[in-house]
Amino acid sequence: MLKKFLHKLLTLIYQVEVTGLEHYHQAGERVLIIANHTSFLDPLLLGVFLPDDITFAINTHISQRWWLKPFLGLSKVFPMDPTHPLSLKNLIQYLQTNSKTVIFPEGRITATGSLMKIYDGTGMVADKSGAAILPIRIEGAQYTHFSKLRNIFRLRLFPKITLHILPPTHIHAQRELSGKNRRKYSGHILADIMTDMMFKTSPYRQTLFARLLEARTIHGGKHTMAEDLERIPLSYDTLITRTIAIGNALLGLTATGEHVGVFLPNSTKTLCVVLGLQLHGRIPAMLNYSTGSAGMVSACAVADVKTVLTSRRFIELGHFSAEAEQLASHVKLVYLEDVAQQMSKLAKLKALLQSKTAGLWYKHQQFSPDDPAVVLFTSGSEGTPKGVVLSHSNILANHQQIAARISFNPQDVVLNFLPMFHSFGFTVGTLLPVLSGMTTFFYPTPLHFSVIPEIAYEISATIMFGTNTFFAAYGKKAHAYDFYNLRYVVAGAEKLQESTRALWADKFGIRILEGYGVTETAPVLAVNTPMDYKAGTVGRFMPDMEYRLEPIEGISGAGQLHVRGPNIMLGYLLAETPGTLKPTTSIYGLGWHDTGDIVEVDDDGFISIRGRSKRFAKIAGEMVSLSVVEQIAAKAWPDAMHAAVSLPDAKKGEQIILLTTQKQATANELARLSSGVAAICLPKQVRVIDAIPVLATGKVNYPAGTALAKAG
Repeated sequence: MLKKFLHKLLTLIYQVEVTGLEHYHQAGERVLIIANHTSFLDPLLLGVFLPDDITFAINTHISQRWWLKPFLGLSKVFPMDPTHPLSLKNLIQYLQTNSKTVIFPEGRITATGSLMKIYDGTGMVADKSGAAILPIRIEGAQYTHFSKLRNIFRLRLFPKITLHILPPTHIHAQRELSGKNRRKYSGHILADIMTDMMFKTSPYRQTLFARLLEARTIHGGKHTMAEDLERIPLSYDTLITRTIAIGNALLGLTATGEHVGVFLPNSTKTLCVVLGLQLHGRIPAMLNYSTGSAGMVSACAVADVKTVLTSRRFIELGHFSAEAEQLASHVKLVYLEDVAQQMSKLAKLKALLQSKTAGLWYKHQQFSPDDPAVVLFTSGSEGTPKGVVLSHSNILANHQQIAARISFNPQDVVLNFLPMFHSFGFTVGTLLPVLSGMTTFFYPTPLHFSVIPEIAYEISATIMFGTNTFFAAYGKKAHAYDFYNLRYVVAGAEKLQESTRALWADKFGIRILEGYGVTETAPVLAVNTPMDYKAGTVGRFMPDMEYRLEPIEGISGAGQLHVRGPNIMLGYLLAETPGTLKPTTSIYGLGWHDTGDIVEVDDDGFISIRGRSKRFAKIAGEMVSLSVVEQIAAKAWPDAMHAAVSLPDAKKGEQIILLTTQKQATANELARLSSGVAAICLPKQVRVIDAIPVLATGKVNYPAGTALAKAG
């Protein structure tokens, strides 16, 4: 009677919904039910809404609490002491009697809102007992007052709670594993099952605007999540109103499905423009203004862009008058100042009313999560830039993949100095915090090496995303206390040098988390995390991603990486067929993307990058990584910048030229400082130059470097 009463009561006040109940029945009789631990309600929810009589493996001390005892009568209780090995053995024996038992592998209620440490013992229990593992995601209970997230998230009286039941699985440890190694392996597999569960039950199959409305519901309309140098915080209510206003104003100037160029800086206004275009099915094409007028004209041609949105103030402050004039001779320039001036008070009132009722009318819009959301352009560091078309679902999937591995919360402040035309700056620096309740502070350029540490200190930034080049420069310029509040510093786009890693560890006490991604994967493919970290690697693959390594002649223990997953782009826009989408494909079939990177994946799933396939020189039949040559130079001369390129060689096929800013550097001196290194890995020539050419993203501009090497 109590169970039936609680079922009706909880359904009424929390609108509890159970999905995947068929998976519960498929699991069989011997089942270990694992769930994330969001609140004190969790055992009650599982006990009331799961069929049959289930057993709860509960910490002995918690089971003795007076307020919990009345509800423990709803199910069987298996008290256990996690510090006592016999408890786990007894639980294994109990499961072998064909019972359904619930355990929370985190061992405690989350204090972050995300998964916490997963104990290896639960994996060992599943392995030894032979039980099926039934993952259940509890979603929504973290926002109740029964959670431990007070003053972190906005708690509500009656949020909707959903129990997602996933298909059952098993842990099959290899027979040769035993003892601690077997326990570690089982725990590792269980942690992956949990993170996959968190991703697969996340709401990434929706449009960006739908996700924005959902974020407002979760965090509140008054919650601020963006700011720029104008120092006017932007709340969800204001952002949605401005998005609708600018979206409505641009309706008459653009058409549904049209690629619309965006020639604007990092700012809250640019955020509103991007979301406003997407609101009505327009596709923003983010122009990389660091490539000059020629690069932007080329990008517009590739994406068949007819209209470009820009700002007179931006052009004036950025000294882009010549670029704007050249661009205007190929496309129509629309200035936001003119759009704002033509916006009537009635139009603004309409946008305000629409923002208040957006949850009602937007659901009837005919937009799909698989529709194109943005066009980003590859850096062109090794060839002609291509247009990369990402869908709404691609971007949101990448957000949820990251969130399944790293905990973020609404108290976090992201300092975003990466431009929005860069995939890292667009998806991770801009949209991830905005749609997750964090605050992102837009700074217009990453090149102000002395200013950015001061900004980080002033806004009490907790998260920074960047590249090795930028972090090395900030580390040298910053005061030791400027980054006092940083929780995460994530480096991508280029290899993190050991000197940079050591500088940040010694000077600031911060461990930089190195990751890996490409524009085509929206962009994060892998990342080290506080719980899953291995120095010298770029971390492990994101959840729900498949990979294959294509064998490369002359390279052992590694291969060319091909990937497939929900974050892989829709396809390319190419110069040969302007404006026409070429679907993603590789030698492994449709939906697979060839990254062009040579990587090695170890037994624990950590990825080490050997280099780009195009960044290998073939010398006397041997494949030599130019990235390795750069690392050798960086170890010899850690305070200088280096770039290795290859040129034709009449005798050996190719020769390696090292460009360096190290004064008086020579090939002989590098060989002397690199004793033990194979001669084939050393450059034939060393050229000293004043500065290594770099792109706006911080990557080395290798075509320009090759031109310098050819020029002698």
